Amino acid sequence: MGSYSILIGLSLAIILSYLFDLIARATKVPSVLMLLLSGIALRQAADYFEFTFVAPKVILEIFGIIGLIMIVLEGALDLKITREKFPLIRRSFFAAVLMLVVQSLAIALILHYWLGVNFQSCLVNAIPLAVISSAIAIPSVAGLTGEKQEFIIYESTFSDILGIMLFNFALQANFGQGMSVATFGLDVIAVALVAIASTAALIFLLDRIRLHVKFFLILAFLVLLYSVAKNLHLSSLVLVLVFGLAVNNAEQFMVGPIKNWFNPARLTDELHQLRSITAESAFLIRTFFFLLFGYSITVSKLMSPQLLLQGVIIVVALTAIRYFYLRFIAKTDLIPELFIAPKGLITVLLFYSIPQQHLIGEVSENILFIVILLTGVLMMVGLLMSREEPAIGEY
Repeated sequence: MGSYSILIGLSLAIILSYLFDLIARATKVPSVLMLLLSGIALRQAADYFEFTFVAPKVILEIFGIIGLIMIVLEGALDLKITREKFPLIRRSFFAAVLMLVVQSLAIALILHYWLGVNFQSCLVNAIPLAVISSAIAIPSVAGLTGEKQEFIIYESTFSDILGIMLFNFALQANFGQGMSVATFGLDVIAVALVAIASTAALIFLLDRIRLHVKFFLILAFLVLLYSVAKNLHLSSLVLVLVFGLAVNNAEQFMVGPIKNWFNPARLTDELHQLRSITAESAFLIRTFFFLLFGYSITVSKLMSPQLLLQGVIIVVALTAIRYFYLRFIAKTDLIPELFIAPKGLITVLLFYSIPQQHLIGEVSENILFIVILLTGVLMMVGLLMSREEPAIGEY
């Protein structure tokens, strides 16, 4: 394939993704679902014309990691921290914690009794299916307003971060022993200290660099810190969240002597351009990740009745637990919160991170696709139902 043919294909993919975003705003059909289905259609066309292209798994992982960083940063740059927001943040945090743990245990038990595999391996495979994907949830709730939108942004971001932490906890060799809890606690303290130090350094660079080209330098440092922390088995997504929140809420953090080192007013001026670049980068990476993931799916394997049954059981269990929490514990709205818990980019990334000794043959990329597809459809239903709700004052 020639260079110009590749450029034509890449350009058409970006244009198609932009059109999908426009369609998503009008129809509430998640653009991610359209990208996945387009990837599958491309695979079918390639097979029909006997065109061979195998996307290396490492390329998919790289797109996924950078996409996750950009999307969480994009969400954090839109969140304001005020005293009035603390109840919302606390509510979304506890929702993310409780549902992640309970859903992971429920799916692990289903896999354990169904397949007869040891519980640790079942839990390692279950956690990716329980994590809410901020990569899908955050862009999809752009049409919502107020606390509903902010709750979903916070909850999905917390779910990503806590999901990675729980995943690392479940992988420990001493899992299930008292020492594993102590190790996990030390990891939490370490990532908190690293997050504070790295955020201060990155904001210092953002504030002091006067060269025209600096935002991608900051993003490169952020990706570097994320990758190094990940190699140290720390929950490195915390770094991204803390940096985004600190930049967007500079006036809250830059008080007292700290003002001598940073200029909150100057940071506010830089914020608009950082938001723009982050949003554009997230859009680009998300486009290619979900197209490639759809392309990697073999349609013939999706037609298995057992596979479809497993996917439906998992999604029903996830939705039932979410309903119970929102209805009886949180006692909050069900529309659209009940339906907006999509699986996606983080699910695939965590699945690809499962060590060989914990892989379960029956839990494959095809199961992931079924769960991503079904939760995406549920999210579409929730968004359509929320659109039909009357505004305040209407009867």
